[in-house]
Amino acid sequence: MIANNPPQDVRRGLARHDVPDALRNDVRLLGGLLGTVLREAGGDELLADVERLRELTIRAHDEQGMDAFEEAEALAEGFTAQRAEQVARAFTCYFHLANLAEEYHRVRILRERESVLAPHELAPDDSLPAAVAELAKEIGFDAAIERLQALEFRPVVTAHPTEARRRAVASAIRRISELLAERDALHFGGTSLAENERRLVAEIDVLWRTSPLRAAKPTVLDEVRTVMGIFDSTFFDVFPAVYRRLDDWLQADAAGAKAPIVRPFVRLGTWIGGDRDGNPNVTPEVTRAAAVIASEHVLTALEAATRRTGNALTLDGNGTPASPELLTLWQRQRELSEVLTSRLAADSPNEPHRSAVLVVAERIAATRLRDADLAYANAGELEADLAVVQRSLVDAGANRAAYGDLQQLLWQVQTFGFHLAELEVRQHSQVHEAALAEIAEHGLDGPLSAKTVEVLDTFRALGAVQRRHGIEAVRRYIVSFTQRPEHLAAVYQLADLVFPDPDQAPVIDAVPLFETSADLEASVDILETMLTLPAVQRRLASNGRKVEVMLGYSDSSKDVGPVAATLSLDVAQSRITQWARVHNINLTLFHGRGGALGRGGGPANRALLAQPPGSIDGTFKVTEQGEVIFARYGDPVIAARHIEQVAAATLLAGSPSLEKRNAAATERYAELAAELDATSRARFFTLVRAEGFPQWFGEVTPLEEIGLLPLGSRPARRGLSIESLDDLRAIPWVFSWSQARTNLAGWFGLGTALDAVGDLAELQAAYADWPLFSTLIDNVEMSLAKTDERIASRYLALGDRPDLADLVLEEMALTRRWVLAITGSEGALSHRRVLGRAVQLRSPYIDALSLIQLRALKRLRAGVAPEEVADLRRLLLLSVNGVAAGLQNTG
Repeated sequence: MIANNPPQDVRRGLARHDVPDALRNDVRLLGGLLGTVLREAGGDELLADVERLRELTIRAHDEQGMDAFEEAEALAEGFTAQRAEQVARAFTCYFHLANLAEEYHRVRILRERESVLAPHELAPDDSLPAAVAELAKEIGFDAAIERLQALEFRPVVTAHPTEARRRAVASAIRRISELLAERDALHFGGTSLAENERRLVAEIDVLWRTSPLRAAKPTVLDEVRTVMGIFDSTFFDVFPAVYRRLDDWLQADAAGAKAPIVRPFVRLGTWIGGDRDGNPNVTPEVTRAAAVIASEHVLTALEAATRRTGNALTLDGNGTPASPELLTLWQRQRELSEVLTSRLAADSPNEPHRSAVLVVAERIAATRLRDADLAYANAGELEADLAVVQRSLVDAGANRAAYGDLQQLLWQVQTFGFHLAELEVRQHSQVHEAALAEIAEHGLDGPLSAKTVEVLDTFRALGAVQRRHGIEAVRRYIVSFTQRPEHLAAVYQLADLVFPDPDQAPVIDAVPLFETSADLEASVDILETMLTLPAVQRRLASNGRKVEVMLGYSDSSKDVGPVAATLSLDVAQSRITQWARVHNINLTLFHGRGGALGRGGGPANRALLAQPPGSIDGTFKVTEQGEVIFARYGDPVIAARHIEQVAAATLLAGSPSLEKRNAAATERYAELAAELDATSRARFFTLVRAEGFPQWFGEVTPLEEIGLLPLGSRPARRGLSIESLDDLRAIPWVFSWSQARTNLAGWFGLGTALDAVGDLAELQAAYADWPLFSTLIDNVEMSLAKTDERIASRYLALGDRPDLADLVLEEMALTRRWVLAITGSEGALSHRRVLGRAVQLRSPYIDALSLIQLRALKRLRAGVAPEEVADLRRLLLLSVNGVAAGLQNTG
């Protein structure tokens, strides 16, 4: 038997009890100041309406009855249009403030943990030092260090439209967060505290008055510049800081006095400006411009860092003499510019190391400005010059100067080069097929469509970027919906057409992207034939037999459901890994994971530890999309923690004990996996293949309206219709269900599959022993925690298909019962105190926004006068922003 859930009010009371005092005080402070702003902006009546709706949704959530819920629903329905918009914005502001308080509390906790550690003491179990220590126990310290030095973490930022906040809103939130942190840092009172609160109120007032909706879609280059902001605030300094932290632990008392053990292991990639699959705004000109913006940005950062480092090297030449190698470097620098070197030598008398590094800074500036006389040809030349300075310092006995700031600068050069991030090109296989067919018919010089010309110009742009910024700036060409070997061959055919002279051709690695269940099943056969392509054979001979294969989590989940997709991806990874082993291929699996659970989201480190044996092999490459970029990398402390956790899991994924455990679990539960796959897939098909389902889906969710949100430069649909789910991208599929408080994309089919198995003891054993299954169950539990059956039923009723509505609600209830039974939980996330606390406490506030959204959606679906449509859509879109902030995910 499956136990009943405890009352909601009991769980909510426990959640309140679990809130740390510091976080509770922060939320209370910010909420009170927001109340002040609301009163000043809209009078006591606005604040009273907000408070009344808040009280009703809390009571409805605690009591789980319908009286308070229906009263809250009636209140939301009764608001004037203006009042409904004001209330929606008030709750949205509250979520922004609560989110920043929670994020800052995470930073506070991480700093507190750090402060109590003794020097060189091991950090928490999921830290990188702990992973090295654990691996060393199994394979020995030297072998563990060898694996560490081969480690690679490759986050790839993408412009998928899943960040609902405007940059102006994000900036206001950052300023409020800084003021909140100031209260901890200064421990002040009296006049200083009053000044801080005055500034907080002023910034919250700005947040309240800033429109949460963008006036227009951002351009692709806007998206590029947004990521440049993350580079400035986080990437440039945090990556080397993570290396330093680990190296200090490894070196212990010798830290900073010896050559580093740690090698740079983070390599940043980007699709922004290169991903043209379904995005007509990514043109060849945009691709070139994106590469230039990134290069100029990193060169500016390197120039500033080099100047700082050089200016600090005020070591007297008598006590710290230049080595012969440094004197040779100085002579070469003099030959480049006698004027420059004379000036810098005069500014740094008898400081040879300082003079040499400052010349290096001038050469970086010349590279940015394209001054051919002084510019570096590539980042390797810069690294070589800095290495000469470092060796000279070591020879002179100045080890700490050699391995201090100068080492950090070297790590930055090695990590970012002159390109900052590798730009990856992506295009749909059908686009290439159409272009080749047209060229075959009309010839390369014949009349060609604009689309085909653009395909050819993309290859020309790729070549231009390589010539200016180097091969590492762009060489991967990802083929979406790779379904035949010919789809990979097409990339090389098109490149040959554009560059008939091989000496002029750019270096290209065609990367297959397997997205549907059928594609995943056919992947090994496609890869087998790929190896016979002459262009691939040439690349294997020159690159150390490296092959990259991308796996699409989003479309596979929309294709066969979340359960079957998870299992199909696991099987495909095992098969591809075995294929690579047979052919002596150095394989990298590229995980195309979204932020939401329905698109492969969830904790990355846990997912890594559940991967098939051999599939990680010290390298983890993954997409970082939309709101995930800001959540993981927006704050330097949280970014460092995330990078450490992922790198630690990447290292441990290859440990003998973990590989043995995962292999044994896969074998032990093979029959269970097969049953879960088949049953969940059939149940999913029952829903999505029902007659009229795509149209019903569009009716019961704000799908159409979400398409109007100017979230990103990329369209939400591949076509103009939603006659089939094939026309719809995975992001709006997931986003729409989350807005409808159903989260169907993250769990549908699992309940029926678990019920078909029926053996609770066996399922609990699988949850304990099979990491893939436990990760799936925990992710589904998270997804269910963010649902609300009463609100979901209101959305599902909009489509006038009670058969489909009942199917969804029955599956939701069945899935919830089985998941809670397997985990032994009283309620969703009740055993995960921190996460459960956050979800439980914010759910009633999300309910308030959902009721306002329902008010707008019902009227739009029922049909209103044309002059009312714009206001209703605006209200709905405002609520979409608020619900996204409350749930802390979009797509």
